[in-house]
Formats: sequence, C-alpha cells, structure tokens
Amino acid sequence: MKFSLIICTYKRPKPLLQLLNSVQQQSLYPDEILIIDGSDDAKTALALNENLFENLHYFVVDPVHRGLTKQRNYGIARVGDGMDIVCFLDDDTILEPDYFEQLLKTYQLHPEALGVGGYIFNETKWDHIGKNYSPLPNEFYFDGWKRTDGSRFVLRKRVGLDSDRPPGFSPEFSHGRSVGFLPPSGKTYEVEQLMGGVSSFRKTIFETLQFSTYFEGYGLYEDADFTLRLAKLGKLYVNTAARLGHYHHPSGRPNQYSYGKMVVRNGWYVWRVKNPNPSLLAQVKWHAITLLLMGIRFGNSLTTKNRKTALTEALGRSAGWWSLITNKPKVDL
Repeated sequence: MKFSLIICTYKRPKPLLQLLNSVQQQSLYPDEILIIDGSDDAKTALALNENLFENLHYFVVDPVHRGLTKQRNYGIARVGDGMDIVCFLDDDTILEPDYFEQLLKTYQLHPEALGVGGYIFNETKWDHIGKNYSPLPNEFYFDGWKRTDGSRFVLRKRVGLDSDRPPGFSPEFSHGRSVGFLPPSGKTYEVEQLMGGVSSFRKTIFETLQFSTYFEGYGLYEDADFTLRLAKLGKLYVNTAARLGHYHHPSGRPNQYSYGKMVVRNGWYVWRVKNPNPSLLAQVKWHAITLLLMGIRFGNSLTTKNRKTALTEALGRSAGWWSLITNKPKVDL
C-alpha cells in the first residue's frame, strides 16, 4: 500500500523538524510527505531548506487557506494519484519507529476499515490490573487496565452524568470519553471517532468527504466532526500498537476566552452531527454537563495557580452557551 503523509503546521519549525526526524527513522517510509504551512514568516521554509527529507513537498498557503481544516483540505487536493492511504500528523508529535508499519498493517487485517488512528502513549499513566476489577470512584477501568480518572469525570459519575458508551463512541447526549481513554494494550479497537492529528484514511473517502470549514483557525473538534460523519459510512479503528508521543507546543493556540467559547459552540455542533434530533433527556444531559464543566472552570479561578486562565476560559464557555439561545451553529448534514 502506498501512503502519503500530510503535516499541517503553523510557526513551529523546531517541533516539525523533530517529527520529520522520527519519520526518517520509520521501518516504512511515506511515499510522499506534504508540508502545508500556514505561517506568516519564513522560519519553517528556512528550516526545511537546511534539512532535506526524501519525498518531501513543501507548500505555503495564502491567508484564505490558512487554518487547520482548510490546510488539510489543501493537502488532500495535492495527494498523488497512486496513493492508497492518507495519514495526518500534528506537527508536535514524535513517532515510534514502527508507527506507519503498525498503522498500515491494520488496513490489511481489517480490509473494511475506512480509517485507522494511532495511539498517544505519553499523556496518561496506565496500570495493567487484569480482569474482574472493580474500579474506585476516582479510577477508570477498561479491558484489564486502569488509570486515574480526571476530576471532571469523577464529578460527572457522582451526579449520574458519566458517558454510557465505550471510549471512542459518542453517547446520545455527547460528552463521551475520547480514544485517549483506550489503554496501551497493543490491541486494535473499533471506534467512531479518531483524533485528527494521529489519523489515517483511505484516499477514496475524500472523493465524497472533506474536513468542514465551519471549524476555522485552530479547528477544535474538527476531527470529531469528520470521523463521526465517516463512521456513518463504514468502520474506524484505533491501533494502540501504532505509538507516538504528543508534546503539546503552546504556539498557534487560541486565547483562553476563544478556546472556551469554541468548546461549547463546536461541541454543540459535533453533538448535532451525530444526533440531529436528540431526545429531551439527552438535551437536558448535554446542557447539564456543559454547565457543570463551566462551573468547574469558574471554581478553578478561585482554587488554582492559573486563576486568570481558568476565569478567562470559563467566561468564554459562558458566552458560548448563552449564544446558543439566539445563534445556534448551522449544522450541514
């Protein structure tokens, strides 16, 4: 199988080079690498001119094509005709040497797969505990593994608002557990959502489906939107043996107010993509969880060191929630 790698980047030349160096060490090397650069300076271009990589093609986009979803679509339009698989990676990731080998092996074992995601191994500590384990209130348990649960999910469990679906599947009221809650078991799991920055897809799907330009700039939840739509057409998987590290780089991220507003409005949009006509109970739960998470961030503004950050995000969440009353996002189904 021939495969293309698309990396969308914005003013991160050093992390990008670290990623490309890890690509260079792969047991399977991409047949083409497309760098789609939205930077408004020449630092990324200079770094790539000083460090040559095989099969690499570099594109600088003008402002009209700047932003994560637009840059991804720009890259998709330039993928070579002979490619079978299109892979996407965030520019601040670093791959284990067999990442692509494991990813493509999944398509061979599951020929019905329309998309396959990799597994971020460095963000959560897991413990293998075996079967028949009853987790504590502050723990999450899945397939023989446990991890400490986040305070938000602990609180949601206490008030009966935890997700009722496995990781990677969205409940009717949305607010599910992401694929980040899959354990490092080395297994492949079926899901209906993938993280865009560690994903891959059959090239043929882009003949009828592209990333939505509703998600401008930073593009929060754009991957959930795309893969929930795709999951209605076929199967998606995460291979936890296709491992990589995600080293979150602060540059290129929105301010906390904008982020908070996006969390709510984009979250509502993605919810309605999956469930255009949710039940009354699901609607109550979606709003209850949204308000609960907003309240937690307001509380963080009084109890944490980063009080200003928490307050700014909470105000953004509040503005986003109130805006839904008069200006709901238009969902294009």
